[in-house]
Amino acid sequence: MPRRSILGLIACMTACLTVAPCAHAQSDHVLRLSTTTSTENSGLLGYLLPAFEAKTGMKVNVISVGTGKALELGKNGDVDVTLVHARKLEDKFVAEGWGIDRHDVMYNDFIVAGPTADPAGVRGSHDVIAAFRKIAAANVKFISRGDNSGTDVMEKAYWRQAGTRPVGANYVSAGLGMGEVLNMAAELKAYTLTDRATYGAYKAKTGLAILVEGDKRMFNPYGIIAVNPAKHKGINYKGATALIEWITSPEGQAKIASFKPEGEQLFFPSAK
Repeated sequence: MPRRSILGLIACMTACLTVAPCAHAQSDHVLRLSTTTSTENSGLLGYLLPAFEAKTGMKVNVISVGTGKALELGKNGDVDVTLVHARKLEDKFVAEGWGIDRHDVMYNDFIVAGPTADPAGVRGSHDVIAAFRKIAAANVKFISRGDNSGTDVMEKAYWRQAGTRPVGANYVSAGLGMGEVLNMAAELKAYTLTDRATYGAYKAKTGLAILVEGDKRMFNPYGIIAVNPAKHKGINYKGATALIEWITSPEGQAKIASFKPEGEQLFFPSAK
């Protein structure tokens, strides 16, 4: 091999050896978080994460999707930690070994939102199952997330308990995030199940009214789970642990409690 080629090869190998540790060190300072659309659409993460990033020097890259997809990203090793709200799916994720170190973080509640005219006549009800039956019996539209999110899972459970569901064109499975579904419900003068936080962020834009609330079955807890580093090489478990510890600490919990857009508290801390 010509001397010039040998020198070039040595230089290339030296550069690779020099750059690789730097790239690995940089990745340790980037944390990939999958989460539900409610934590993003409500503005909560935009409020919380800068404090965590300033404290740790870590950059958090957020992927906001439905809970089912958020957990799937963890299962595939595409994220390091996940913040979601579907306890049965979370427990399954941990039981199958994909996630570890699950902790309660906060809670809010679900509500049924719909047109102010309320053609189904459910306004003021505190019984979500009875309200769903009335919606199904009326000639009105209901917009479903249809995306295996925590909200979608809960909605489907309510219909099963109700023993009925809107038929034909009155039931629209959108396959969209909560904010987009609220916009669609406003356009179609339809009902939908939503978390209170995202509703609050979209209330002025959509003009939808809160029609059903206060049923204990509409309790909506959130949990945070680290992706199991034994399942995938390259998982930033140290960063995931740092976020879990911070968001469940007195500092992180107080920050959640102080998130009050327009003076209304949308999430309530629940770490033990």
